[in-house]
Amino acid sequence: MSDYDLIIVGAGPAGQSLAARLAQAPLRIALIDREPKAALAAPAYDGREIALTQTSIARLKQLGAWEHLAETEIAPLARAEVLNGESPYALSFADQSRNGALGALVPNSAIRRALFQTIAGQDNCDLHAGGAAAIESIDAQSARVRLADGALLKGKMVVAADTRFSALRKSQGISAHMLDFGRTMLVCRVHHAKPHHGIATEWFAHGQTIAMLPLNGDQSSFILTLRACAMQELAALSDEDFAREVERRTKGRWGEIALASTRHTYPLVAVYASRFAGQRFALIGDAAVGMHPVTAHGFNFGLRSAYALGDEIVRALKVSDDIADTRRLACYERGHRRATLPLYTATNAIARLYSDERPLARVARTAGLRLMNLTPGARRLVEVSLRH
Repeated sequence: MSDYDLIIVGAGPAGQSLAARLAQAPLRIALIDREPKAALAAPAYDGREIALTQTSIARLKQLGAWEHLAETEIAPLARAEVLNGESPYALSFADQSRNGALGALVPNSAIRRALFQTIAGQDNCDLHAGGAAAIESIDAQSARVRLADGALLKGKMVVAADTRFSALRKSQGISAHMLDFGRTMLVCRVHHAKPHHGIATEWFAHGQTIAMLPLNGDQSSFILTLRACAMQELAALSDEDFAREVERRTKGRWGEIALASTRHTYPLVAVYASRFAGQRFALIGDAAVGMHPVTAHGFNFGLRSAYALGDEIVRALKVSDDIADTRRLACYERGHRRATLPLYTATNAIARLYSDERPLARVARTAGLRLMNLTPGARRLVEVSLRH
C-alpha cells in the first residue's frame, strides 16, 4: 500500500490544476486517470475551444501553464454578441476595464497539454495513468483508493475530478441535479471569407443555436446545437457538403465556408452536485458543476474550484491543520456554491428559453435582448461575470 496526503482522481484540467496549485506544498499527491500517459501528454484535438476569462488566464499564468501555450494557440476575444432569429438586433458585451478584451480562446487540447507539462516535473506528484480507480473505504482517519491493477493507495483526502458523470460522486452517495437538454452539440473549426473582428457570436435561430468563436486569422470555431436525430444526418455529410450546409445555416453572414478540422459531437447535459464535499472527500471541476456551454463558463468554474479547494488546503497546512478538516471543506463548498449556482441556474433558464420555439417564447427572447441593452447595470453584471 502506498501512502499519500492527497489523492486526485481525474487528470483533466481541474485535477491537473489542483495538483499544480499545490506544487510547492509539503504534500505527497497521487494523480490518477484512466487515460494512458501518452494521451495525457499529447491530447488529441477534440473540437472544443475554451473561452478563458481574464481571471482564468491569470490563474494559468500563476500555475506556470500559460508559458507552455504557443502564441498561435491564443486568440483574443474582443467582444461577444447575442442574436435572436432573423432580427439584426444584437445584445453586445465588452470588457469595460483597462484590459480591453473579455478574455481569450484556447483549444481544450492545448490547455490540457500545457497543464500536463506543468505537473510533469512536479516533485510532489505521482501520476498513475492508464486505469480507473475506485474508493475502497473512507473513515475518520483516512481514505483508501483501489487502482485497476489492484494497487491500494491510502490518503488523507480524495478529490473527485472524474467528469460530470462522476462514478466517485455516486459511490459516496452524493446526488446531482442533471438536466438533459435533448440536444447534441457539434464543434469544429472553419475558414470563412468575411472577417470576425474578434467578436464571438451566439445566434439563437429557428430550430438551432449557432456560435462562431473567433480564432486567429480567418478561422472560427463553429458550434451548432440541434436535436440528436437532426445532428446525425449533418454529421454524416462529406466535408464539402458540410461546408455548404454551414453557409446555408449561417445565411452567408461569414461568407464562403471551408472546413478546417475534424468534426466532434457532444450531448448537452448540465450537472450540479447536491454537495461538493463529504468526509475526507471533495468534488471539483465538472464532477461538482457541469455547465451548459452557452455562457462558456464550464472550464472557468472548474479552474476556480481547483483554486478554491487548493487555497483551503494551503491554509490548513500553514496552521498544521488536517487538510480534510470538515470546517474547511464546508467553507470550500459554500464559496463555490455562491460563485456558481446563480449562473448555473440562469444559464439553464437561457438555454431552455432559447430552444423553445413557441411564439410566446420567441417574443420573450426578443424582449429580453432589448431589455438587457436598455439596462446598463444588468449588462455590466454579465460583463463582470465574463471576466471572472
